[in-house]
Amino acid sequence: MHNLIFTALYSGAGSLTLSAFLAILASALLLGLVYALLYRRLEHCSRSFALTLSLLPAVVAMVILLVSGSIGAGIAVAGTFSLVRFRSAPGSAKEIVSVFIAMAVGLSCGMGYPALGALFTIILCAIYVLFSRQIFAGGMEEDLQKSLLITIPEDLEYAHLFDDIFARYTESAHLVRVKTTNLGSLNRLSYDIRLKRNGEEKEMIDALRCRNGNLEINLAAHSVESEL
Repeated sequence: MHNLIFTALYSGAGSLTLSAFLAILASALLLGLVYALLYRRLEHCSRSFALTLSLLPAVVAMVILLVSGSIGAGIAVAGTFSLVRFRSAPGSAKEIVSVFIAMAVGLSCGMGYPALGALFTIILCAIYVLFSRQIFAGGMEEDLQKSLLITIPEDLEYAHLFDDIFARYTESAHLVRVKTTNLGSLNRLSYDIRLKRNGEEKEMIDALRCRNGNLEINLAAHSVESEL
């Protein structure tokens, strides 16, 4: 078992054979698929993000194979990867760590240690299930955290306009941003709220609509920036 895990399939870029390459690529794809399926089952992520997780280990493994032994190429590739963060939409903390896990699996496969990558994937999947279902279980509490956007006329005083409604439906409500829109004729208020219970969102929105003149109201999951 020791030799299987810690013996590389190739010793350098010049010693890579076709069979070793196919074994590395297949293992990276398989491990990426396993982790993506688990993540999507637990977190209900989008198809595009699950596809990214499943293909990322193979992409990273290929990059490592190409730059093996070249310090300059490795630095250039690292700089290219750093640009991905600035060309992508912000993600939640769980999505970011999942990307790093997929990259670690790809690195292990690309360095010629697919068995080590498989062991790492099995351990991380088990830990992820344990932590998300037992130690850090609390999805229902997270569902109560919401971001609320309310549009009001610009001449309407908003300081305590919705206090009684928030007291009825929320445990806490904090005004975090005020933004003018529609050439200054409207104000858009951004609140971070915590509901008292699920299932009363429509009642709260109807009450808010009566107060803001039936203008736009947007209730969404809590902003992902708060996780980072």
